[in-house]
This record gives sequence, structure tokens and C-alpha cells, in this order.
Amino acid sequence: MFKALVLEESDGKVVSSIQELGEDRLPEGDVTIAVEYSTLNYKDGMILNGLGRLVRNYPHVPGVDFAGTVIESSHPDWKKGDEAILTGWRVGEARWGGYAGKARVKGDWLVKLPKGLSAKQAMAIGTAGLTSMLCVMELENNGIEPAAGDVLVTGAAGGVGSVATAILAKLGYKVIASTGRVDSESDYLKGLGAAEIIERSTIATPSGKPLDSERWAGCVDAVGGSTLAAILPQMKYRGCVAACGLAGGTKLETTVIPFLLRGVRLIGVDSVMCPIEIRREAWRRLASDLPMAKLDAMTKTTPLKDLVGMSKQILEGKVRGRVVVEIGA
Repeated sequence: MFKALVLEESDGKVVSSIQELGEDRLPEGDVTIAVEYSTLNYKDGMILNGLGRLVRNYPHVPGVDFAGTVIESSHPDWKKGDEAILTGWRVGEARWGGYAGKARVKGDWLVKLPKGLSAKQAMAIGTAGLTSMLCVMELENNGIEPAAGDVLVTGAAGGVGSVATAILAKLGYKVIASTGRVDSESDYLKGLGAAEIIERSTIATPSGKPLDSERWAGCVDAVGGSTLAAILPQMKYRGCVAACGLAGGTKLETTVIPFLLRGVRLIGVDSVMCPIEIRREAWRRLASDLPMAKLDAMTKTTPLKDLVGMSKQILEGKVRGRVVVEIGA
């Protein structure tokens, strides 16, 4: 038996409860994991509160990532005692996820815990941190070096933005962090390495001009919507935007002018179906390039029983950095 946070649909509403389940309730898969930690992301918050129709089949165990130890395996690459991480593959949405003491998945989805990382640190990084590193790798792949100029990070106090800020700063980039809470978040973001903190409203409203003054060599956009639309005309010649966020909406009202006249590159980053080879390299880079002291500074821990209340705070934008869920607590 193991504890799990289970979502059920009742009279059109999603309700949650912590239940004792048997292994016979686990889905099909060739590797069974004793889950130690998961995380709370914005998407988890939506799922826990029945928003966005991200989950359609109930009962459901949410949690879009987890870290733990293999306790049973018929997969050739995994044996009992191996430490593993899972992010993506629609776990926690279409498939049962990490908010349970045990999980059963396909071994091909798992990544070995990198040397130098604990399971808790891996989940402090989590899906948001993996997404951040994939964004940084896309900037690098498109020739954006520290000498190219300022790099903007939107939604900088959130999970993706916090990790992206810390990684970019360590790699030598001059990071300009955008947030809607400058007064309360400036010290936090400067502690992560941001060179300057700017109010979100100064960049989030499209000017209506097809081209604005050149400001950014690169950008990690964790917001989307009108914020992304406003940033594109501000990019420098051959600038690159790695976009991964939908909190600002899915619509993008722009023109081809930044792409044609400045050669701006807009790269979409999705950690859900990211190929396993790239996923492994991103985790290797995270273990080597992310300053762990800063990771600890941006992380808070919550027990499974307090998760639903914390999820409401994350939807309201009241949670900074990363939230690790201690499954056994």
C-alpha cells in the first residue's frame, strides 16, 4: 500500500483526497519507482484545481515529474536500486504522475539521476529547470553568447524564470529580469545573478510598431501572449527568443517584420516530448552549470497534505521559485 493524492470528478467539479492505494492500481509499465520527491509547477496548479481540461480521465494522480528509486524493473537499462528522474511524456496529465508513493512507467522515459545531484535537488530543478536549460541551450545553439548583449528573462520570479536567471548569470550573460513584483522580488532576483530588474509592464504591452528600438540579444520568455508579441520588435539583429510559457495566453499577434528585417529567431521549447538524448544532455548541464547554493535559495518544500492550498497560491502568482513536494511527509 502507498499514499497518493487522487483527483476525482464529482458533479462537474474536481475534488482531491489523499488515499491508500495498492500496487494493483498502478498503470502498465516496465519500471516501478518508489517516489521520494515531486514538484509543484503552474501546470500542476491548474490540474489540481480543475482548470484548462488538462486531465480528462478520472480518478487521476497528478504531478508532472518525480524522482525516486527503482524497486522493480523488467527494462534492460534499469535495475533495482537505480535512482531515476522522470519529466514529461504527459505524466501527471494523460498518465498517472508523481503525487504518490509509487509510480509505474516506461523505462524509456526515465533519466538516471546525474552525479552530484540528490533526488531532492533534482526536483528542485524539476520540469521548470529542465525547460530553463533547454531554453539556454537553444540560445547557445543559435549563436547567442554573453558578448552579444543583454538577455531578457520574463516571468523571472517563477520556476522557469528563476532557474534560467541563475544559469544564464553563471554562464556570464548579463540578465535583465522582468517581473510584475519589482518591489518584493528585486533582492531575490539579484541574488540569483540578475544584473537589472524591470517592471513587467515596461515590456509587456505591444507598441503597435513592427519594429522598436533594439534591446535584447536573447530572451527566455516564460509568459507568452502579449508579452511575447511586445518583445519580438525589440530584439536585436539576429536575436533569438526561446519561448516556453503560456501563462499570458496562446494567441500571438505579431507581424513578419522582425523575422524578415532583423532575422529574429523564435524557438519554441517543449520539455514534454523532448527527445531523450537532448533530455539527458540537459540534465548533465544542469548538474554542472546550475549553482546549487542559488538553487537552495529559490526552493521551498511542502508535504503532500498541504499541496492543494499551495497550488492556489501558485495560480495567484504568490509563489516564487521552486516548490518541492516531499511525498513521504
